[in-house]
Amino acid sequence: MTHGVLTPDEVLGWLHEVKDPEVPVLSVVELGVVRNVHIDGEQVTVDITPTYSGCPALHVMEEEILAEIRSHGVSDVRVKTVFAEAWTTDWMTAESKEKLRAYGIAPPAHVDPDASPLVQLRRGAAHAIPCPFCGSHATTLRSEFGSTACKAIYSCTECRQPFDYFKPL
Repeated sequence: MTHGVLTPDEVLGWLHEVKDPEVPVLSVVELGVVRNVHIDGEQVTVDITPTYSGCPALHVMEEEILAEIRSHGVSDVRVKTVFAEAWTTDWMTAESKEKLRAYGIAPPAHVDPDASPLVQLRRGAAHAIPCPFCGSHATTLRSEFGSTACKAIYSCTECRQPFDYFKPL
């Protein structure tokens, strides 16, 4: 390692350069996938929680995390996938959600912590989702299944744009 005393905050700073392959406007840190950084002597371990257990981008994220940390002179790096506590859109910051909207993806609505997950998904589909392009609430669900498993497809009746909606989990 070429550094003096490496800190978890320094590694997290580096990881802001690793973009989510499916939502390239957000880093894996902003998305909430990176849960923790552990440093034990010369070894760096990054704990990640995928957005869901079958996420096809997980392997790409792992490889890019390893490459980014190694590019800073750290050779003993590992990525550990952690499934307990399950990822939630609540881990995304308001700034991250605004980046989604500016990119043309409607950000996830607030999740009611007292509702069951099934009820939350049904409620999300029932409410009008604001269009990320014009802000109109005159939108229509076109498909529960979008470009990735974590998105649905909506369209706006005002500006007539189709758009992805990042489903709340």
